[in-house]
Amino acid sequence: MSRVFWDTNLFVYLVEGGFRSGRVTALRQRMIERDDELLTSALTLGEVLVKPLEAGDRNLRQRYEDALTIGTAVLPFDARAAVHFAEIRQDRSIRAPDAIQLACAAAAGTDLFITNDDRLSRKNVRGIHFIQSLDKTVL
Repeated sequence: MSRVFWDTNLFVYLVEGGFRSGRVTALRQRMIERDDELLTSALTLGEVLVKPLEAGDRNLRQRYEDALTIGTAVLPFDARAAVHFAEIRQDRSIRAPDAIQLACAAAAGTDLFITNDDRLSRKNVRGIHFIQSLDKTVL
């Protein structure tokens, strides 16, 4: 069993489809088979709800809320994560929203952080064993 953090874009692919949706669905199925724990942050929930709220799309909003609350641990940005955030933001090439995601994952002691942002996969963050691009994640 591993603790796997999904960056926002993976939930977008899972819920809205697109050319990466099959890969994300297969990854989620493999995680279920392995009894891995799926993690994300409260920031992810906020980010994915912008589009459905703007459009007044209750169905899409509900699909996102279900995807992020059923079988997913939504981590807070708390004082422990804030310390990690400060460490991560010392690298000014990491944008604040990405640093919040990484900080929440680090504070939770994440085994694998999966993103579609390949430049993040080259970073080393205390508290996260591996940061991997979705396209390079072995299923």
